[in-house]
Amino acid sequence: MDAMLNLFGSYDENIKIIQSELGVDILSRGGDIRITGPDRAVERAYTCIEGLLKTAERGEPISAQQVRYFISMADEGDPEEIAALSDGGICVTTSGKIIKPKTLGQKKYIDSIAENTVTFGIGPAGTGKTFLAVSMAVRAFKAHTVQKIILTRPAVEAGEKLGFLPGDLQNKVDPYLRPLYDALYEMLGAETFARLQERGTIEVAPLAYMRGRTLDESFIILDEAQNTSPEQMKMFLTRLGFNSKMVITGDVTQIDLADPKKSGLVEAVKVLKNVKDIAINHFTEKDVVRHKLVQDIVKAYEQYNAERSRKR
Repeated sequence: MDAMLNLFGSYDENIKIIQSELGVDILSRGGDIRITGPDRAVERAYTCIEGLLKTAERGEPISAQQVRYFISMADEGDPEEIAALSDGGICVTTSGKIIKPKTLGQKKYIDSIAENTVTFGIGPAGTGKTFLAVSMAVRAFKAHTVQKIILTRPAVEAGEKLGFLPGDLQNKVDPYLRPLYDALYEMLGAETFARLQERGTIEVAPLAYMRGRTLDESFIILDEAQNTSPEQMKMFLTRLGFNSKMVITGDVTQIDLADPKKSGLVEAVKVLKNVKDIAINHFTEKDVVRHKLVQDIVKAYEQYNAERSRKR
């Protein structure tokens, strides 16, 4: 009964989402669920509820975001496989929250990071590309499989000139690195992060600081890689040392370079797609785990760009 209450949610909010999204009616009597409506919609609703119930039976609280994800995957994913996303976890935040993949795309991504030396995570905002990469880096560090965590991103100006910002060089580039700091604070806590950074065990720096180095026994993350030049990308990739892992994340629809066609990320995916021990993962709007409106915005832009390409 607890699983059924979890499935329905407070004031039946989860069931109301399914009814609204799929155009069906759902009634529950004595533990039995009856779904009425168009045949295809009923079939999708049944698949969705089956997966959500399996999730509820695992003791995992069901959120509105999960309900919408199960609906979107009703034609594609195995309900058992999606429900199994709630099993295990990557690491635990300072607040006690267990970090887990929330979509099949995210699960494939973290599996790729675990199994390959170099992994690319490419997709829209809100898909967890950077956050999950940092989670995997912290897990590897705590397991002593790496000795350092290095996070970097290009300091590309997006509407604001670096020279006009106050402070020294570090002050000027810190705003570009803030998302990386935020993720590490959540995983480690501000005090632990500061201590490890002071010791040189964790490094957060602009991409330019990577030149001329060889990074052994390190977990290295390049964020916002769509804003690298081909030369910068090659420079970064060739920093790879022994017993290290690299994760490169980016969104090719948000290139801030003067010439978007000269993105190092776009070129690297073409050049390295068949190289062994390098995995390339593409996220879609279905992997967006932020507010539902973010998913809708991403989808609307994809449709707009597709329509514009057709007209050309």
